[in-house]
Amino acid sequence: MRVIGLDPGLRRTGWGIVEIEDNRLRHIANGAIAPETAAEIAIRLMHLHEGISAVLREFMPHEAAVEETLANRNPTSTLKLGMARGTALLSAALAGLPTTEYLPMTVKKAVVGTGHAKKEQVAMMVGRLLPGCDIAGPDAADALAVAICHAHSAQSTRRWGAAAARDALAESAR
Repeated sequence: MRVIGLDPGLRRTGWGIVEIEDNRLRHIANGAIAPETAAEIAIRLMHLHEGISAVLREFMPHEAAVEETLANRNPTSTLKLGMARGTALLSAALAGLPTTEYLPMTVKKAVVGTGHAKKEQVAMMVGRLLPGCDIAGPDAADALAVAICHAHSAQSTRRWGAAAARDALAESAR
């Protein structure tokens, strides 16, 4: 299964794609989409959508994972970040991808082991989990972390689903 992780931002939206095969993760690609900061918000959002859509067409992931936005002290910044996040969600939905959202603390805990890890710790662990990966910057590292979080979560969900199906089959055979 191939997963795209998205770390939305109006200045830079990070993206990272990993492939999950059995219990192994393999890095496919990563980068960031950076619209012209002088452009009006509508144009920047359009560029984000076009950039994400191009990545989706090129790498054809099966699922998407997007980092959720937490409110911060500046309501205007929170609103703008929410617009970028909405664009990421819309782009994935228009591509027909099942999309899951993860809180930053959940992503950090899945990758580093603690929900209060620093960005540098996340980037370091992403590098260890995806050896040989050339990370395109902090936004791409965060996006790869989101994809890794989803990969771990999706594997657990599949295992639980398979166990439940086996139990149901065994029950019906009795």
